[in-house]
Amino acid sequence: MTTIALTLNGRAAEADVNPRTHLADFVREAEGLTGTHLGCEHGVCGACTLYVDGRPVRSCLTSAASCDATDVRTIEGFDDDPLMARLRAAFSAHHALQCGFCTPGMLATAYDIVRRLPDADATRIREELAGNLCRCTGYRGIVEAIEAVIAEGPHMAAVMPLPRRVPQARAVPLAGAAPAVRDAPAASPDNAPLADAVLPEHIRGGETLRREIPLDHPPEAVWRRLTVIEDVVACLPGARIETREGDRFAGAFTLSIGPMRPTFRGTAAVSYDEAAHSGEVRGAGGDPKSGSRGEGIMRFTVVPRGDGASTMDVAITYRISGPLARFGRPAALAGVVDALLARFAENFTAMIEGRDEDVRSDASAFALFVAMVRRWVSGARGR
Repeated sequence: MTTIALTLNGRAAEADVNPRTHLADFVREAEGLTGTHLGCEHGVCGACTLYVDGRPVRSCLTSAASCDATDVRTIEGFDDDPLMARLRAAFSAHHALQCGFCTPGMLATAYDIVRRLPDADATRIREELAGNLCRCTGYRGIVEAIEAVIAEGPHMAAVMPLPRRVPQARAVPLAGAAPAVRDAPAASPDNAPLADAVLPEHIRGGETLRREIPLDHPPEAVWRRLTVIEDVVACLPGARIETREGDRFAGAFTLSIGPMRPTFRGTAAVSYDEAAHSGEVRGAGGDPKSGSRGEGIMRFTVVPRGDGASTMDVAITYRISGPLARFGRPAALAGVVDALLARFAENFTAMIEGRDEDVRSDASAFALFVAMVRRWVSGARGR
């Protein structure tokens, strides 16, 4: 058993929990807060969404033991929250609930949308709601309710303030290990030197995705930019470097899929082959909230074209294990990674052409995935 002490809906709570107990079972069974509903128990339906340290999480994918010293707020903790009161009224006025099973998680996600995206339109709202499933309403009433609350104006009177957002930096490892000290920069387990971190040489059973990036610049110019690792990883949305020791880095990679924002923390290493104009980044680590692990290798090579320009070949091999792997399903997760790789290609092209204002580092993986699906549909219609 593990002893945890946390703040639950504004009060102190302490308990002994089994390391395998997830947060949803803890708040429902140990604390009697049954407003948090359990549906799929795979992180897909969103019914169990609640807040940890001001951020929405899937409580069925979050271990209770990982929430020691955090602030947890379930739907019951919003009784006196003025913004949640407006959302409940709007849900009622716009007929945004029927059976009500999805409603606690839907309200938790709506709360995050209104605070974080005060200018969101219906399209963006639907993208953000994609991680919450409703089998009754058809979503129209839910979207209209959120639109109505957004149209009412400022929402900073909420009881729970927006969490501090870590600013996007200009580089990151592909993945990372959970830090031993909460909120401390992650170098490797137990904050050991970066040189001691174990990184993958090969990834067995992983998925590999490739992309060719044509560039109207000579290979030497492209290669010079690639050897600045901060520039390379700045092109990958959701990434940041926190510390660096030689060719090794510690940092985080945040993957956004609807309200889910798992952050993989840990280490990566970069190596270059000057003669071959090639290099690779190897990273490994995990998301402490869900207990998921990830490892990845990104390889890139610059080859000349006959017209004096060049092509950059990029390949990513990755493997994710744990609850998030079950959530993503191989095909869907591969689609998200491919969309991120496509955005990397767009960002690097803009950077090498001097269009730094077009480098986008804050796009959600789900939004990229939606764009990719739309391209598939358009292509199918064209055929």
